[in-house]
Amino acid sequence: MLLSLYLKNLLRQKSGLDLRLPSDAERLALDIESVTGEHIGTNTLKRLLGFISDEREPRLTTLDILARYLDYPDWPTLYALERNSNSDFSRRADEIRSDGLSVGAEIRLGYLPDRHLLLQHMGKGRFCVVKSENGKLKEHDEIEVAHFVKGYPLIVSHVWRDGADLGSFTAGRTSGLTELMLAEDGDF
Repeated sequence: MLLSLYLKNLLRQKSGLDLRLPSDAERLALDIESVTGEHIGTNTLKRLLGFISDEREPRLTTLDILARYLDYPDWPTLYALERNSNSDFSRRADEIRSDGLSVGAEIRLGYLPDRHLLLQHMGKGRFCVVKSENGKLKEHDEIEVAHFVKGYPLIVSHVWRDGADLGSFTAGRTSGLTELMLAEDGDF
């Protein structure tokens, strides 16, 4: 994945670097670490900036560090802004924010390999797992999710099972969500 011109420009503005030479990636890595306290490898930045040819996709943690360096909370937020960079407030068809859902709204989602969930919104970003196929989340689990974005992993900040807090959970780390839609009448 190469960074878009939009993201390169944000990095140029923040770092004050031209980002035209491989040595700029080294200086950018140092600046990112000094600002965020988190490390991104120089070769990873060289791949993202197009100085090294490689087909590997960056990890979400790497993209999250870039987002935090650019003063955004996480990669999906920054990515959504990039996609809507023509100064409009429309939402993408492939994203659902919990704060925009009514209580009782249902979301159907899927991720590889052959995992499917039907979630019902309980309010304040909490969902009940109504149906689960082939995944680690089970029916009747309660989860907390702020934002769903197709193509990005499902980041669950809390999972509660039988009253016990199991902690956070990430699904679809490699492929991201392959299916995401508002469901109608328990549609699975």
